[in-house]
Amino acid sequence: MICNIANCKINPAVSLPSYDRNRLITRIVHLGCGAFHRAHQAVFTHHMLEKTDSDWGICEVSLFSGHTLIQQLKDQDCLCTIGEKGSEKTELKVIGSMIDALHPELVGQQGILEIIAQPQVAIVSLTITEKGYCIDAANGKLDVNNLLIQRDLANPTAPTSAIGYIVEALRLRYERGLSPLSVMSCDNVKENGNVARDAVVGFARLRDEKLAQWIELNVTFPCTMVDRIVPAATSESLGEIAEQLGVYDPCAITCEPFRQWVIEDNFANGRPNWDVAGAQFVKDVAPFETMKLRMLNGSHSFLAYLGYLAGYAHIADTMANADYRRVVLDLMLKEQAPTLTMPVGTDLSRYAHLLIERFSNPSLKHQTWQIAMDGSQKLPQRMFDSMAYHLANGSDYRRLALGIAGWMRYVSSKDEQGKLIDVRDPLVEQFKSIYQKYGLSIDVVPALLAVLGNPLLANPHFVQAITEAYQRLLDCGARRTVAAL
Repeated sequence: MICNIANCKINPAVSLPSYDRNRLITRIVHLGCGAFHRAHQAVFTHHMLEKTDSDWGICEVSLFSGHTLIQQLKDQDCLCTIGEKGSEKTELKVIGSMIDALHPELVGQQGILEIIAQPQVAIVSLTITEKGYCIDAANGKLDVNNLLIQRDLANPTAPTSAIGYIVEALRLRYERGLSPLSVMSCDNVKENGNVARDAVVGFARLRDEKLAQWIELNVTFPCTMVDRIVPAATSESLGEIAEQLGVYDPCAITCEPFRQWVIEDNFANGRPNWDVAGAQFVKDVAPFETMKLRMLNGSHSFLAYLGYLAGYAHIADTMANADYRRVVLDLMLKEQAPTLTMPVGTDLSRYAHLLIERFSNPSLKHQTWQIAMDGSQKLPQRMFDSMAYHLANGSDYRRLALGIAGWMRYVSSKDEQGKLIDVRDPLVEQFKSIYQKYGLSIDVVPALLAVLGNPLLANPHFVQAITEAYQRLLDCGARRTVAAL
C-alpha cells in the first residue's frame, strides 16, 4: 500500500478535518484546480464545514494540464495539506472540502459535463486565469477569433475551453428542466463576474439565442475579490511540509497566513455560509477588487518585472532592497490609492503597510518569474487604468510608467546580463516579432502598446512617459532606475 495522508499516520500536531466527510456531496464544481484555489476557496470551505453541518463538497476539475495532480488527489481521497507559513513558524492543516477530482483524460468530456449537470450542483467556480475567459482585451467581449472558441463552436457538445464546458453544461440543465446555478469567478480580473457573464452569454448566443436568454434571466455571475499569496509548489516546499507532516503529500501547498474573500451576494440556487469562515458578503465588490488589483497586484507586478530584471528570484528578496521597498510603498499610496473610491472607514494607508509586511515575509518563496506571467492580460487592470486617472487629473505617475516599462523590458526575453527569460504570455510570439524587428530600443514601446490595443496609445504624454522610463532601464538598469525614484 502506498503511504499517503489518507491511510498513514501523520504528525498528531497537524490539524485534520473535524467533520464527517461522508456527508458531503458535490454542490460546487470548480474549474482550475491550481495552487491558489486549493489554498483559498477550498480552505474557506473547509473552515465553513468545521463550523456548520453543511454538505457543500467541491468536485475539482482540471481541463488542460494538471492530469497528474488530479490523479494524485484521487489517490489520497482528495485530502490536501496546506502549510500557512508565517515569518516565524509554519502551521499545517489537512483540508477535506474537496471530495472528487476529474480530468478529461480520466472521465472524458461527457463525464465532466454530466457532473455539472447534476441537479444538486449549485455553483461552478473558476480559477482559469485571465486568458481562460477568451475575452478580447480591446472590447471586453468574447473573442470569436480565439482558437479554443472557434474549436468549441465547431463542436459544441465536445468542448475544450472552460467557457465551452459551462455553456454546454448549462444547455443540458436547461433542456432537462433543472434549476439554474451560479458561475462564480475567483480570478484576479476586474469585475470578474461580469467578465464571466459576457464570455458565457456571448458564447451561448453564438449557439442558441433561447439558451442565451435563459442564462441571462436565470444564471447569476457573482463578482468576487480573492487575496492570498500562494507561491507555486517546489520540491523544497513539498519537502519542508513532508518533514513536518510525517508523510509526503504531492498536492501540498505553502501560503501566507493571511486570506481574504469578498463576495457579491448574488446566487441563483443557494451558497455556503462562507462568512462563518471569514468571508465577507457584500452588495458591491467593485471597490474592494479595484483596491486589490491596483494596490496589491499592481505592486506585485512592479516588483516582479523590475525585481527579476535586477536579479531577484523572489518577492521577499526584492523587498530586502530598501529602494524597492520605499518605491513600492510610494506606488501604492501616491499613485494607486488616489485612484480609488472606497467605502467609508477603509484605511488605505494601513492596507498598504500590511501589504509591505506580507511582501517581505522571508518564509514565502514567491518567484518574481511566476508573478510576471501573462502580463499582457494583467497590466490593463493593474496599471493602465490608474495611468488613465493620472493623465486626466494631471497627477504624478512616474512609478506606474516605470512598472509598464519594466514589463516591456522583461518581454524582450533577455535579462540585463543577456540571459534568456522564459516569458509566459499568450502574446509571446508577437513580442518576439517586435523585438526581432526593433531590438532593445525605444521603438518597441508604441509597437507593444499597439499589440495590447490600449486606447492610451493615442495620448502622447503617456507614450512619452513610458518611452523615457524604458530608455532609463536600458541606460541604467533596473536597480539604479528604481533607486533614482
